[in-house]
Amino acid sequence: MKSSGGLVYSTESGRMCPACRQPVAACVCKAKPAPRADGPVRVMRETKGRGGKTVTIVRGLPLDEAALAALGKKLRTACGSGGTVRDGVLEIQGDHADRLVALLMAEGHAAKRAGG
Repeated sequence: MKSSGGLVYSTESGRMCPACRQPVAACVCKAKPAPRADGPVRVMRETKGRGGKTVTIVRGLPLDEAALAALGKKLRTACGSGGTVRDGVLEIQGDHADRLVALLMAEGHAAKRAGG
């Protein structure tokens, strides 16, 4: 059994890649850890820091970047609005929380509405 121990963080260069042991910014293998589900997918409405514009946020999807982008495209098309994927979080323009919960449940994800 291979040990997964070793340098994880360096004050000189920050986070270290577990596969190639290089700083994450200079990683040669571009290894991405498989995302883990930490519970239900949370769908919430947010307006802070967006100039008063409403955005629906989807967090907690256990998908890699490519699958998350594909699901984001499908959800944006179903809602008829724009959006993006940032740091593993889907942002869909407008207030579509109820519709997104129903669409995610139909896709087989345990989704619930969070926030106000």
